[in-house]
Amino acid sequence: MINPSTPGWIEKFFAGQRPLKLPVINDDVSFYKAVRNTGFIYGHIVSFDTQKAITAKNKTPEEISKIALLSILYNVFARITAETKHEKFIASAVAFYKEMSPEGFNPLKKVLPDNSLTGELEKILGDRVQTNDNIISKSFSHILTNALLFEDILAFRQYLVNDEIPLNYLKKLEETIVSVVSLALNAKQNKSNYDDLLVKLFESSVRYTKFSKVQLQNPETLELDYFTYAPEKCYIIDMAGLAMWSDSIIENSEKQFLLSLASIMNVSPEFVSESILQTDQFIKKNKAQIPYFNYSNPVKHFYDHTTQYVMMLISRNKKRLLKELSNNGELMLLLSHSTHRSLDGKEKKKVKKQLLEICKTVPSLTIFLLPGGSLLLPLLVKFIPKMLPSAFNENLEE
Repeated sequence: MINPSTPGWIEKFFAGQRPLKLPVINDDVSFYKAVRNTGFIYGHIVSFDTQKAITAKNKTPEEISKIALLSILYNVFARITAETKHEKFIASAVAFYKEMSPEGFNPLKKVLPDNSLTGELEKILGDRVQTNDNIISKSFSHILTNALLFEDILAFRQYLVNDEIPLNYLKKLEETIVSVVSLALNAKQNKSNYDDLLVKLFESSVRYTKFSKVQLQNPETLELDYFTYAPEKCYIIDMAGLAMWSDSIIENSEKQFLLSLASIMNVSPEFVSESILQTDQFIKKNKAQIPYFNYSNPVKHFYDHTTQYVMMLISRNKKRLLKELSNNGELMLLLSHSTHRSLDGKEKKKVKKQLLEICKTVPSLTIFLLPGGSLLLPLLVKFIPKMLPSAFNENLEE
């Protein structure tokens, strides 16, 4: 299983995809729709567009985003260059990110000079999808991360076609997205409780433009003829439609806004209708799992998010946990008692101390050693007996 939180995961990704083949989809719009179907465009990834299936099970949102970003970047590289050697892709991707990083945002600043290109790319992708330093802060801010990561995909394509990123391309693309989203929100007849949150979402993702600086009154004032690549146009329309989505209702005036936007960019009305339908279906299907739509109860969101995260960590490391716990009879006994009664203060301190010692020996569990991580220990105590094999539970009973 690929673990994007450990070094060497990119090589493991490509080893699992061998033999590497050129993408089957050559049409630009079909390529875009395939990416959109994964949820990448919406900032909530539900699948990967890879030739050999990869599961998102037991992976954090950041790990899922890393895999998705890598696979789509490689897809673009193979489509443009007709090259399948992943070593060439990695070199190209690293060179691209070195060129695109603006002053003040340098994902390579922590990379050591003697790192391999693969190691550099792993660090870059990690920084691209990273939002906060620990699980506590991640649960309360940037709750729908990486909304604009598709900009990386579009810019990488420009880099491959032109051997460089056109001057001000990224700034122009981002300014257009922010302007379109702002205009779309203003075009809504029925305001949603999530509108301000959506603005914060985009504000947390942009690098060049703030909503407060947008002063355009209509889409005709945008320089949309700058964008000639079909996925650029599709992406702009989808972002506007996403901003307008509110309880699956698109008013006629809102649809007219999207149609006027499409007309300016020479996009068919059929794509607008499909965009509205696709966005509606995706959100309805995944709404319960998208933090953005469940943030009205941040405490419940935090508990649900952390519970799933702890269960994933236990599942991923249960063999190592079983081995460590088997060597600690006192901790096993206390965990057994915890399933039948509440531990007293002295017992809780023992469990906490001994679990933290175990966490020091398992790299993936060092999250519990970070500031605020001890708050998650009760969840660890709760789920350890349930997630480990039945024979282990029988030993606890004995």
